[in-house]
Amino acid sequence: MRGPDGGIGTPRGSDGLPPLEGVGHRFVQLPGLRVHVAEAGAGEPVVLLHGFPEHWWGWRHVIPTLAERYLVIAPDLRGAGWTDAPPHGYTEERLVADAVALLDALGLDPVHRVGLDIGAILGFRLCLAHPERVRRFVPLAAPQPYPPALTLPVLMRVLPKAWRLWPRFAATLPLVGPRLIGGGKQRLARHMLLGDAPDPHVWSPEDLELYLGRLREPSRARAAVSLFRALAIDANNHAVAGAYRRVRLVTPTLGLYGTVLDDGDRDAAGHPGLLRGFEPYADDFTLAQIPDSGYYLAEEQPHAVLRHVQNFLAGT
Repeated sequence: MRGPDGGIGTPRGSDGLPPLEGVGHRFVQLPGLRVHVAEAGAGEPVVLLHGFPEHWWGWRHVIPTLAERYLVIAPDLRGAGWTDAPPHGYTEERLVADAVALLDALGLDPVHRVGLDIGAILGFRLCLAHPERVRRFVPLAAPQPYPPALTLPVLMRVLPKAWRLWPRFAATLPLVGPRLIGGGKQRLARHMLLGDAPDPHVWSPEDLELYLGRLREPSRARAAVSLFRALAIDANNHAVAGAYRRVRLVTPTLGLYGTVLDDGDRDAAGHPGLLRGFEPYADDFTLAQIPDSGYYLAEEQPHAVLRHVQNFLAGT
């Protein structure tokens, strides 16, 4: 990444940004969007895409170790963290374009990617639309190229478990969603972070405040809901409708998932039946479970995540 002498971005002070040893911050101007990027290390680039309702701080436990070997880049997605939160642009196509424009601005091609939750969904879309831009991909907590087409067997398998997703549907409601995640005691946002965690104490009060505090800005709460709806609902609806059935995932991919996705119905390889259905659409795809974890794997079990990610990126 180029420096302050007329390069792609201007280094800023750390006003409001939590310090993390070895991590620098800058803002990169894309067409119509100023993106905050946290960066550390040197070497092959690894881009980390955060989940909801997080931002780059969700990778704090893995950045220092990855930075010993790689150039680690952790951007805040449109509307999240310290990136601009414009009122528009929250579509699957625009978010993919943001990610590609950021690579172009940073002069990076191709990169490894690691994504959590909506960051994993965005990572899959990048792999499908621009496979030449991604070396290897590790999705966390969304370990499928896309949901299988909505057939009766799939419905029978998914519907009994759908009730667990109510907080995520509530967060996408127009008008109501921003109030639920940004107003009052922010119980919904807290529940989304802590509700499935075997040990909610992995988040300190300061960590929670870093996430929740950003969402108290009304414009940012609205943007966060739009971002989440675009990737967690709209993009998956497109996939379930069969939009990608003629597209193959050619990027070598390792899907990591927590025990929260273990439904007791395991396939021959020992993985939850809920994760079946992607096999006909991927060339090189493997799954691994992170024990004793809920949904936010990189915060709950960072050492296990790092072990899998490092081995996979190194091709071992």
